[in-house]
Amino acid sequence: MRDPGNAVYVGPDEGRTVRMPEGYVLSRKVSSEQTGGAYSLFGATVGPKGSSQLHIQHREDECFWVLEGRFEFVIEGSKLEAGVGSLLYVPKGSSHTFKNVGQSTGKLLVSQTPGGLYESFVEEVGRPASKRTTFSKADEPLEAERLGAIGAKYGVEMVLTVR
Repeated sequence: MRDPGNAVYVGPDEGRTVRMPEGYVLSRKVSSEQTGGAYSLFGATVGPKGSSQLHIQHREDECFWVLEGRFEFVIEGSKLEAGVGSLLYVPKGSSHTFKNVGQSTGKLLVSQTPGGLYESFVEEVGRPASKRTTFSKADEPLEAERLGAIGAKYGVEMVLTVR
């Protein structure tokens, strides 16, 4: 990551990368610290059939831009399939999840506004990874109660349902 003056440049394989408990990989591209708290930005790499846990962010709006693949999003119980170039805005307080419904790896650009709390949640539940990390679930999965407690610290409510 380089800082050309006040701008920030992040190369394709740069950015703090973590493997989330569900098995997908997040690479932080822009931190809330770099934006004065305005937003944070992640690249998500999701293997076939990979998904996120259904959750509600009570403090941030979230935006998903599909860069590669096909994804199914569930927002407040409604399903929507989205392909390359699609953008989905999820206002704070809305339950949501995503699943890669394609046959190959999918990629999303994901932003949170304002930034900060979700970044801290990701750091606490994720495990350091490289861009080449496999998409297997975490070796030591977090128990539902522990994941819920961590989420509560950062305004992220885990909705525990079978997906």
